[in-house]
Amino acid sequence: MDIVINPLAVALAALSTFVIGGLWYSLLFGKRWQRAAGVTGETLRTGSPRVVIGSFAPALVMAASLAAFIGSGGALLGTAAGLAVGVTWISAAFGTNYLFERRPLILFVINASYNIVAFTIMGAIIGTMQG
Repeated sequence: MDIVINPLAVALAALSTFVIGGLWYSLLFGKRWQRAAGVTGETLRTGSPRVVIGSFAPALVMAASLAAFIGSGGALLGTAAGLAVGVTWISAAFGTNYLFERRPLILFVINASYNIVAFTIMGAIIGTMQG
């Protein structure tokens, strides 16, 4: 089996997580997320370049892994695979951790739903460009 990975698709998919995250954690759910996570605006301003640069590497790893999984399956498979990964692997893992850490349900909902949307969009981008 040949593994198909389009580097441009991976880069765009990784970048899409920043666009989605920017909207998710500011305009859409910013205040509720800050309260639930126990962070302040001041905390978020500290070390922002390090956080943004540091989070791009994992975004690339996630996108590359998803690209290898999707292969040349096309947009529909890519979208479905991204949705499945977000719902089953990522959200289920978060859910277990959040239960043991006694984190608020709203924090789980905000973070899990971000990942569901982000992985679905990443899958759609990758599937479209590799298919």
